[in-house]
Amino acid sequence: MMGAVLLSEFATEIVVPVCAVIGIAFSLVQWLLVSRVKLNPERHASGNSNKKGYSDYLIEEEEGLNDPSVVTKCADIQSAISEGATSFLFTEYQYVGNFMVAFAILIFLFLGSVEGFSSKSQPCTYNKEKTCKPALATAIFSTISFLLGAITSVLSGFLGMKIATYANARTTLEARKGVGKAFIVAFRSGAVMGFLLAANGLLVLFVAVNLFKLYYGDDWEGLFEAITGYGLGGSSMALFGRVGGGIYTKAADVGADLVGKVERNIPEDDPRNPAVIADNVGDNVGDIAGMGSDLFGSYAESSCAALVVASISSFGINHEFTAMLYPLLISSVGILVCLITTLFATDFFEIKAVKEIEPALKKQLIISTVLMTVGIAIVTWVGVPSSFTIYNFGDQKVVKNWQLFLCVGVGLWAGLIIGFVTEYYTSNAYSPVQDVADSCRTGAATNVIFGLALGYKSVIIPIFAIAISIFVSFSFAAMYGIAVAALGMLSTIATGLAIDAYGPISDNAGGIAEMAGMSHHIRERTDALDAAGNTTAAIGKGFAIGSAALVSLALFGAFVSRAAISTVDVLTPKVFIGLIVGAMLPYWFSAMTMKSVGSAALKMVEEVRRQFNTIPGLMEGRAKPDYATCVKISTDASIKEMIPPGALVMLTPLIVGTFFGVETLAGVLAGALVSGVQIAISASNTGGAWDNAKKYIEAGASEHARTLGPKGSDPHKAAVIGDTVGDPLKDTSGPSLNILIKLMAVESLVFAPFFATHGGLLFKIF
Repeated sequence: MMGAVLLSEFATEIVVPVCAVIGIAFSLVQWLLVSRVKLNPERHASGNSNKKGYSDYLIEEEEGLNDPSVVTKCADIQSAISEGATSFLFTEYQYVGNFMVAFAILIFLFLGSVEGFSSKSQPCTYNKEKTCKPALATAIFSTISFLLGAITSVLSGFLGMKIATYANARTTLEARKGVGKAFIVAFRSGAVMGFLLAANGLLVLFVAVNLFKLYYGDDWEGLFEAITGYGLGGSSMALFGRVGGGIYTKAADVGADLVGKVERNIPEDDPRNPAVIADNVGDNVGDIAGMGSDLFGSYAESSCAALVVASISSFGINHEFTAMLYPLLISSVGILVCLITTLFATDFFEIKAVKEIEPALKKQLIISTVLMTVGIAIVTWVGVPSSFTIYNFGDQKVVKNWQLFLCVGVGLWAGLIIGFVTEYYTSNAYSPVQDVADSCRTGAATNVIFGLALGYKSVIIPIFAIAISIFVSFSFAAMYGIAVAALGMLSTIATGLAIDAYGPISDNAGGIAEMAGMSHHIRERTDALDAAGNTTAAIGKGFAIGSAALVSLALFGAFVSRAAISTVDVLTPKVFIGLIVGAMLPYWFSAMTMKSVGSAALKMVEEVRRQFNTIPGLMEGRAKPDYATCVKISTDASIKEMIPPGALVMLTPLIVGTFFGVETLAGVLAGALVSGVQIAISASNTGGAWDNAKKYIEAGASEHARTLGPKGSDPHKAAVIGDTVGDPLKDTSGPSLNILIKLMAVESLVFAPFFATHGGLLFKIF
């Protein structure tokens, strides 16, 4: 009945690592191209003598402003930002490292105790006739894969941050030659991060599967159960990176905006503002390091969810290695597709005007989705038998290969839809944001009302898109269908990350231009790059949230199967109390993160005010502010404040599973998923819309915008307040929620053997 696979096992063993290596090589090439922009001023210090050989006239030369000191200033500011970001990440990783070791020990103890640490072979969970490796082996290998995932996640974030801080000043300097040149530097640097992360995640997972296979042999059920630790490691690091980085960046941002723009009336990123370096460091640690770890976590988990379900389906039972690695093959093709897509932005077309920036970034999404659809068709045709069975809560469901293709495809296109809806609601080219900007005429209160309404409204279409993809993929291929739909959404992760990392890089570039005192022409160009970057950041968050919803549903299905729950019945009190408590968790979590930003921002505001009031000559620009104190305030606050929200997410599944048992935990996971997705989408889009409404007024590009502006007018002040309120929503609470949803699910799956055996203590007592 089962068809053969066209791609041999040997070919699979070659294709996957080769694609990963190509991805890494491509990112190094992009990095070399970025590094050609020099940060030392010697090249044209001699003034007019070398003009003849110098085809790229700098605008400054027309304005007689091309002094080498500008370049030196840029280099100094860049190194200050880079040092701040590096020192913060090292501090954060020390704390997180301790946690990682403690949690690894916990995994080992919990999973090892399932069979009392015995090293004898046991009957398999799903097929009692066969013998499988002992629970002790699963404990050891789960711990190893947890550490692997954690290290890869931390590395992804750190490398992303390094590249971003390397590229920001280079983008500023290229902006002197024109907006197209600056765009290419920022975009290439984003691509470096996207490809490194996608390729590393794939390569480490592939190597881990092959090494674990040496021990597990034919016991694939145990092998892929141990691999789920990889997703848990990736997401637990992402949680701390996202929350810590988010608190850091927004404490600085809110503090700098409130005192600088609202009270002192100085422009954004003015070098006189003491919090300005901390603000720019924050963009790198929150939006880049946090985002990188977050998307890596999603990617690792959706792969793990698909592998776990496949290992107990016909792929795993018949030991069809190529079909088993279908999720990894999709990611491999995704890297190649994104590689071609990236060339469209950097090499095939050149951007000449400001209005071409956003369309170029949107084209990236469309091109990658169209090409990927073809890629998935090919992979499904060569890598999967024409007919096979998928485990579906106790039965085996027969699936055809074209149905599997549709599952992945529906996820991929749902991602594109979510991306475009997000763009419609957060870009200042469309009416929603323009209406929000217009409401600033009557003050901050109406701005806040309109912004909140926009965020809630923007949830509607994405939820329908997620719902349809869940229905289609589940009808065709049960839980496996949902897992591969999530993978489909994340298959173009390299492009998604490239346009996402592009945002903070161009934001930093604008900050550097302002601090180095470059002409307003340059600031206009970097602002245009940055406004497009805000929208792409919102699109990236949309992808992250949509994929998190699908991933956690797939993990939820795997958990329900593994914990041997036959049905999850909402009408049993055990499950219902779980549902209602689970739905509350995202609110509790958001409350913690927002309050953390608020209290950290309060300290920052006090410090900035103190410096303006006590340092003589600061406002006149004669004295330098003390940047280091502000950086320290942000660092200390975020390290201290990231622990409670992190603990809430990590401990909830352990406490619920141990004391209330698997049914209640299933309820908690479902509740958190359902409410978390809504809050996450609305928070990200509300914040993004407020930010771009402010940018819309500042840019004054249309007749309507000019009636509201210039900077410093009453509507503009109202817009700044909206932007400040939205900051923790869009950069701390919103993006961290998608990690909450999927982290609780993957953790429940990893600990499922323990909960199934020893869980529900309270109900056993009574």
